[in-house]
Amino acid sequence: MEKFGFHKVSNANANPGQPTISHSRPNVDTRAITSQHQQQPTNYKRQFIVEQCPNNAIALSNCIGVHPDDFNQFANHSPILLDGHYVVTIEKSELSKPGTIGLAGDSRKWGKWSLGQTVQVESYNIFQNKSANQYLGAVELLVDFRSKAKAKSMNISHDELVEAFKYICENQILQPTQPIVLDFQGSVLQLLVNNVQVVDVNKDDNLPTIKESIDLSTKGILLRQTDVIFYPNEKSLINLVKPASILGLKFGTSPHHRPKPRKQIINPDFKLEDLGIGGLDNEFQDIFRRAFNSRILPPEIAEKLEIKHCKGLLLFGPPGTGKTLIARKLSKMLNGRDPKIVNGPEMLSKYVGESENNIRKLFKEAEDEFKQKGDDSDLHVIIFDELDSVFKQRGSARSDGTGVGDNVVNQLLSKMDGVDQLNNILVIGMTNRLDLIDSALLRPGRFEIQIEISLPDEKGRRDIFLIHTAKLRENKILTSDVDFDELSTLSKNFTGAEIEGLCNSAKSFAISRHTKSGALAKIDEKTINEMKITRNDFLLALNEIKPAFGTDEEDLNLAARHGIIQFNESITNIFDKGRSIVDLVKNNETETLRSILLYGSSGVGKTAIASTIALGSDFPFIKMLSAESVVGRSEAQKIQYIDTVFRDVYKSPLSVLVIDKIETLINFVNIGPRFSNDILQLILVYLTKLPPKGRRLLIIGTTSEYSVLERMSLVKAFTDLIAVPSLKTVEEISKVMDKISFKSIEERKQILNAISSYEINIGVKKLIEELMVNNSSDYSVDDVVLNLVPKLTQI
Repeated sequence: MEKFGFHKVSNANANPGQPTISHSRPNVDTRAITSQHQQQPTNYKRQFIVEQCPNNAIALSNCIGVHPDDFNQFANHSPILLDGHYVVTIEKSELSKPGTIGLAGDSRKWGKWSLGQTVQVESYNIFQNKSANQYLGAVELLVDFRSKAKAKSMNISHDELVEAFKYICENQILQPTQPIVLDFQGSVLQLLVNNVQVVDVNKDDNLPTIKESIDLSTKGILLRQTDVIFYPNEKSLINLVKPASILGLKFGTSPHHRPKPRKQIINPDFKLEDLGIGGLDNEFQDIFRRAFNSRILPPEIAEKLEIKHCKGLLLFGPPGTGKTLIARKLSKMLNGRDPKIVNGPEMLSKYVGESENNIRKLFKEAEDEFKQKGDDSDLHVIIFDELDSVFKQRGSARSDGTGVGDNVVNQLLSKMDGVDQLNNILVIGMTNRLDLIDSALLRPGRFEIQIEISLPDEKGRRDIFLIHTAKLRENKILTSDVDFDELSTLSKNFTGAEIEGLCNSAKSFAISRHTKSGALAKIDEKTINEMKITRNDFLLALNEIKPAFGTDEEDLNLAARHGIIQFNESITNIFDKGRSIVDLVKNNETETLRSILLYGSSGVGKTAIASTIALGSDFPFIKMLSAESVVGRSEAQKIQYIDTVFRDVYKSPLSVLVIDKIETLINFVNIGPRFSNDILQLILVYLTKLPPKGRRLLIIGTTSEYSVLERMSLVKAFTDLIAVPSLKTVEEISKVMDKISFKSIEERKQILNAISSYEINIGVKKLIEELMVNNSSDYSVDDVVLNLVPKLTQI
């Protein structure tokens, strides 16, 4: 035992003169705790040399040996501070050399001190700060044999071990990671302070506050009333026999044990605004209610309710809405172990079996603690970012084809809810593509809770603006005309990340006003300190930063670049009906899906009408799906693109989707006829599939092949059918000519008079195209008539 800092000892008096290990602690001071800890100088600071503990009695009393002359101002068994971190209790002994402190081997190992090393010694008064008088409400220790060579299978009474421990360490200051050697019934045991619960009983409101910690900096006084619980160290041969009353309940609830307050999973000082995440209050409340509520219940209540803790939480939604940010901020609200945050692709390895081993490593710490402590184990949180990149559907084309992806999924499945079930884990995953994840991961027992982190609403956007401009407002850099209500209204469908980008863009516009003319990289130091960010800077930024889930304005405006010409009453009726359907979707929560099919001959302006109705809806998300957007793609790629478009429109509360030239989109050709049945079936499904809860969708389709779509049963999938007429009369053509200012008034009359004898049937789009070609000054009236007549009847 000499190498551990003890003199050679025996447990019997067979050899007179040789010291015997016993529970008797020399000179136990029974005075009031506060007096014991306060009887010492306030500013004592000296350097001492580290030596071995002078005898076993001092070492086994969890004290260090000091010479009385060096500490004549201290009461015996006073605490002192070593190297600013480690609190120990002194035992005055003439056996100690002056100028030295005698540390047992385990204590030296704890502070990483070697014999002969210099150590800084200071006085320590835990009551110095009157607002934080700290006592130990509970302490958790790991126990094993001190010598592995003398380890044996042994049953130990938990209560007797607690009494022996308290007899030695009562009134001492303990802290996590502290080693203690205890002689118990002839066996030398190694104890390790694993976790302490500090009770502050001196708060202004006279209510105790509780802090549980595994950190070395946390310190508290062990009292007779302190709850103490032991656990065997990993692979220990010790079997602790605990009273039935404390089995499965942390620190016990028997009449002989004061119940330990339930560990607070969520930091009691935590506030949502501290996270710096706006617009997600409801989502956070759902996370707390479904993932953490069961874990903060008293054990006896949880047992009565037969609650099974949530093991998996999946956050999904569009990119930039704050899923990863939530994960990064989780450590601030969780009280205890820091979450393990891993990026999905980091799990994969080129070496055989290494990817699966990486998954096992993530769960190993939780497994080891659960084997040791069972339900008393702390909560271990594992966070997977980009979950869909690794845990794809097994055995499908979406997997990587090597089998590694399937094995990784299998490994995660077994760890979350396999044969050896763990009750001390919570796996949180984030993904932009819920549909790609293996379905077995989404069942109860795994990622059973799935919460959508969607685009922020108007209030949420305002909160996010306030977060990203907090420093600007604090430093009075914003001008008074910046209206956050206005900005939140103008930033429809912006994600949190896009709002942050918008704020950065506004700053860049403000900075650019203070660069020297002719030198882009030089700041005008005379004016930069007076820089202000104005409302106009934000408006300029709104023109620069566009939301990914916004409006396809460019494509829609091109479709109606000549505007809408009300050449007859039918066109007016079409827009009236279109606006009424838009209002129905916008204002009636039960009408979550409406679809309009605009049909008519080629060139009658169906796309222009559809685009104008969509833009006039003022919906935050407007998307156009046309044949041009999928040109050059294979059939499988087209299916994937169409599927993605529909998933995107579901991410906004109000969306309009324009499906232009449906017959072309499904690859229809008259020769055959031929078409893609897979694309047809996909569109049929989405035309009738109701959007998710809280989402409303208007679909506007156009076709020049009404009869073809009718045979394909596509017409039946639309809720409203609107025919778009062609021009039939000279008066209608005259209105079009007037609208685009075709030729002179006199020339228009001559042209109209010349074509009045013909049967007219032409689409407005075709007519405008012909008129634009014939609007050149070189064309005479006869030339124009000659060019127009063949076109007027070619519908």
